[in-house]
Amino acid sequence: MRYLALFLKIVLFVLLLGFAVKNSEVVTLRYFLGYEWQTSLALVILAAFAVGLLVGLLACSWRLWRGHRELRQLRRLASTHSPSLSKPE
Repeated sequence: MRYLALFLKIVLFVLLLGFAVKNSEVVTLRYFLGYEWQTSLALVILAAFAVGLLVGLLACSWRLWRGHRELRQLRRLASTHSPSLSKPE
């Protein structure tokens, strides 16, 4: 299993390296007030992907947090209302 994970990491690295090499052209990003930033296209795409991933994770985290809170309350309720288990003699 460890070798499979290592193999997948190497394949992913090679694919990302090939992507960066094929998209190494310099692009200019223009902002307000005449501010410009020149960088490679691969970096711009990677940054856009990372920002999208972060926004998606933040959007999901609220629902996950709410589910964990509800589960904690249900466990607390179940532990207080469960009949005591006694060993038969």
